Amino acid sequence: MTALRASLAATLVVGAWATLGLASASASAVNSQSTALRADTAQAQASAGLISALRRDLGLTESQARARLAAEKTAIAVQDKAQRAAGSSYAGSWFDPATGRLIVAVTDGKRADAVGAAGASARLVSHSTRQLDAAKAQLDRLSAPDGISSWHVDPKANRVVVNVVASAEGDNDVREFVEQARKAGPVQVKRTPEAPRTFSAGTVGGDPYYTGNVRCSIGFSVYGGFVTAGHCGQAGAVVSGWDGSAIGNFQGSSFPGDDYAWVSVGNGWWTVPVVLGWGAVSDQLVRGSAEAPIGASICRSGSTSHWHCGNVLATNETVNYSQGAVYQMTKTSVCAEPGDSGGSFISGDQAQGVTSGGWGNCSSGGETWHQPINEILNRYGLTLHTA
Repeated sequence: MTALRASLAATLVVGAWATLGLASASASAVNSQSTALRADTAQAQASAGLISALRRDLGLTESQARARLAAEKTAIAVQDKAQRAAGSSYAGSWFDPATGRLIVAVTDGKRADAVGAAGASARLVSHSTRQLDAAKAQLDRLSAPDGISSWHVDPKANRVVVNVVASAEGDNDVREFVEQARKAGPVQVKRTPEAPRTFSAGTVGGDPYYTGNVRCSIGFSVYGGFVTAGHCGQAGAVVSGWDGSAIGNFQGSSFPGDDYAWVSVGNGWWTVPVVLGWGAVSDQLVRGSAEAPIGASICRSGSTSHWHCGNVLATNETVNYSQGAVYQMTKTSVCAEPGDSGGSFISGDQAQGVTSGGWGNCSSGGETWHQPINEILNRYGLTLHTA
């Protein structure tokens, strides 16, 4: 394969395969989640490189980073059971780094014991997820002005949070949107310093793939290709690698509304279940796609800013790009820069999503959204390539 440099992950993965053997990939996103519980993932999650990245980006000591990874793994394992225990009173959940536990909000105090028995802590709130999701759905039907950054259900606040660009706070259209939002249900308004933008970029050397003069980043390998961001190319667009050789074509793409796509792989290229660590950490093998809860740590790999980590801030957020709204996004405190679009978001060894856009950069900080991986797999009937 001429299109992969020796310094990239393919060489390392071949060596890893020689030791580990190729495991069969799961047939669906649901089945892939079961791999999150495999006992052999603990060592991969606590690799020296990953610990170093968490210490740098989250300000943790080594012992704190290791303890947090172990606690997050437990939280991921119990969240589905805890949600079932909460029943119709379920009002969302999040990981609490201070206690190392999954917190589940409920509207019925009688459900608290059942949630506790499932391995989570319960918190009594006023509004259920069903009520908050209904309020958010009303906002999704509104036409948002540029000064509205995004909106999402915040389980900790038990509100629908509307993020307003600080410089546009006094704009009449922004005020009107906020007034309409408040009529939909319990709403909280927060300021954000910048408007969101996508992270594609013009042609520069040494990047994973190009579509015309646009550079983006590979997300995750699937059987037959890889997934990436939809704004990076339309269906049928030709994709080339860092050296200009042909990779394949966009087989499906959606943006705005969604921000996902998948690219076929051929012409001497092949897929591998790995996320590049760019020397900051060892290359990460992908073993599944179990979703990390709000509050959990998460890391991102991209062709511009390489490897950075942060926390999951919100799920099911509507992001108001200048090109149009994108729904069901996950917001993180991880930084990103132009060219990182489409790149991998991963928690431990579990694929989370592909980089969409955000605000800020990796010098001053910022926030970045990703399109959840399981939605992409289900939409196109793809199977994640796992180790």
